[in-house]
Amino acid sequence: MNLTGQKIITHSGSALYFPHFISESKAADYFKRLQNEIPWEQEVVKMFGKTHRLSRKTAWFADGNASYRYAGTLKKPAPWNEALLKLKEKTEGLLNQKFNSCLLNYYPDGDSGMGWHSDDEKEIDQEASIASLSFGAGRKFSFKHKKSSEKHHIKLASGSLLEMKPQTQLHWLHAMPKTRKIHSPRINLTFRKIIQ
Repeated sequence: MNLTGQKIITHSGSALYFPHFISESKAADYFKRLQNEIPWEQEVVKMFGKTHRLSRKTAWFADGNASYRYAGTLKKPAPWNEALLKLKEKTEGLLNQKFNSCLLNYYPDGDSGMGWHSDDEKEIDQEASIASLSFGAGRKFSFKHKKSSEKHHIKLASGSLLEMKPQTQLHWLHAMPKTRKIHSPRINLTFRKIIQ
């Protein structure tokens, strides 16, 4: 596959954006399959001793027994399904990397988002890229440098791929801001390499 990524970050790590990684029609098909076939779990957070259910849903798939602590919860992997394996292989083919896990997020509308954070948990191999696939509603995605507060923004389209190369999580935060302008759902897949 001969696709050239657009450079979003050019120092202290690197991020490349491939807007047409999957065609519009295939992206719509994948969205429906993922929406219906994934065993989604409601996100739960604890704040001030109380438990709150978020509208965002998640799922965790991985090779073997690769567990992952995310948002304060230990995720145990589900076995790969056909759609996820196809997407993983396609992503690995473009990026010439191997991934052994995938975190999925389902955002029902623009009221669901993610605050500033880095994917720098100890389970994640920081010498490997993280590959983020988007399906459904296009959403704004932002980067902020941890020291200089320099910012970059991009709209992640359905069927697009964002590669965050090694060192990016060390130097940059990223976020998906909430917005009242979006009324349809988005599904995000982040392929990762977990240290086992």
